[in-house]
Amino acid sequence: MILKNVLLTLSLSFFINKNNAQSNKPNIVILFADDISAREFPFYNSSTWSKPPQGGDTSDLKYRAKTPVLNKLAEEGMYIKTVWASTICGPSRAMMMTGRYAHKHKWWHNSDKGTYINEKGKEKKNVPLYETSPHTISHVAKAGGYATFWAGKTQMDVEGFEFDEACFTPGSGIGSANTSNKYTDFKIVSTKVPGKKKRVLINEDTGVEVEYYQQFGWYWKPQVELMNHPSSKKKLEWWPNTKESKKEYGLHTYGPDVELEFIFDFMTRKKKEDKPFFIYHTSHLGHDGWDFFSSDINKETRNKWPGTPKIKWENGKYVRTDPKITGDAGVYDTHNTVTEGGIHNHINYLDYQVWQYMNKFKELGIEKNTIFIFCADNGTSGYGKGSIKQQRGTHVPFLIYAPYLKMTKKGEQDILANLSDVLPTIADVAGVKIPDSYEINGKSLIPYLTTGTNDFRDWVYSYHKDKQLIRGQKVLIDGTGKAYDVTKNPDDLISFPVINNWDNMTKGFVKENTMLNNVLPKYNLHDTEHDAPKVKEKVEPLTLKTN
Repeated sequence: MILKNVLLTLSLSFFINKNNAQSNKPNIVILFADDISAREFPFYNSSTWSKPPQGGDTSDLKYRAKTPVLNKLAEEGMYIKTVWASTICGPSRAMMMTGRYAHKHKWWHNSDKGTYINEKGKEKKNVPLYETSPHTISHVAKAGGYATFWAGKTQMDVEGFEFDEACFTPGSGIGSANTSNKYTDFKIVSTKVPGKKKRVLINEDTGVEVEYYQQFGWYWKPQVELMNHPSSKKKLEWWPNTKESKKEYGLHTYGPDVELEFIFDFMTRKKKEDKPFFIYHTSHLGHDGWDFFSSDINKETRNKWPGTPKIKWENGKYVRTDPKITGDAGVYDTHNTVTEGGIHNHINYLDYQVWQYMNKFKELGIEKNTIFIFCADNGTSGYGKGSIKQQRGTHVPFLIYAPYLKMTKKGEQDILANLSDVLPTIADVAGVKIPDSYEINGKSLIPYLTTGTNDFRDWVYSYHKDKQLIRGQKVLIDGTGKAYDVTKNPDDLISFPVINNWDNMTKGFVKENTMLNNVLPKYNLHDTEHDAPKVKEKVEPLTLKTN
């Protein structure tokens, strides 16, 4: 091993006792997958899903994910039929971490973020989330007395958040964007080549020029950076960082495994300290990545989703084959220990990791005192990622398994929700009050989950640069301005009828369409308020709720 081995008022008041004792609070784990549409998960019952090597639609059962653990959690816990994210990862992560939409946090797209005035009075690009939205999900958790851990993908400067420790894959911490881990050459880097005017991308492992995007490998032989780990000598340190870990690190080291072992190490330590923990696990699984084990560099035929370690579900448990990989410089033998490429295998591995989580909760004796949330950041690459059409880019899986909450809801929930709802939900669980003067666009799920109400949201909203999407109970308006009738769920979760003539629609449709179009101007500020305010807003502090 890498590290060596009710009523709403009643349910909320239980989260904090008279002395605000932290040990009574439930642990919280968010597993946030990358680029995976709801349709990819069997429990959403879609008639189509994505196929390897480059994506697209298929109904071939060979490429359908197998998720026995998530299926069971969806049945015993609850999952929401329609949850929206943003259309692409950066803005979705901003929505998750701030509980706000782009008109407040200013992350309109990965390549379209607002400017801000730094502490030296200079205007800078790419405003950090904590500059526009200081009450992030990490600050909420810390205010509630939680020990906090961030694992996996960051895509942002981590310095201003309130995470105690972290394991970044690849390293994306303070100042590390321009450096790399010396223990791995699994990198696609931008390089100046003699005789060429433009920089080119080189696979450092082979020295061959490739058509891709710059990346530091996060799957096999990953680039890993630790933050504030007990084994580290400084705040941020490249891993492997000990004699033992350096000896064990190699081609067989799989980034998602590394993340989980550091998470479990943190959970174990905090359990011994009788300290509730908040885990923000932003997995790379689902995201495309360069397949360093394959010699195929052809853009049309290469694996979009590199293989994972082989796993097998049998007799109610997973059996994992230890990876064995040999070779170098692009010529490798995986000895039949690695799966073929495909997003279905990434989802299968996520299911395996959820099984590991559940086992770890039982081992630590916290299975009834932990809230587990599973979701993803946007639609699948090659199908929905970046799309403003229908809900291709926005429709993501969302599951909550929480025996602690004594939920009144079970199985599929036919409501509307989006990722902004996570932060206020965490605030309710943590017993944290967000100031009334601080705009939050999300809505806590706790009242819905723990009472008899069947109502939640009248509409959900999303954004993509200057484009807006919105959906109600009857009408969906996508980023192209087309309207759809969403009263019936199509087999593929996407083929809604287009509304071409409003004269043919009932008064209910017309009324909702008017309501949705009245909502949009409030958030349609891309062109008029694109950047962070020149003067930072005064923000009241987070406080603990009292009985």
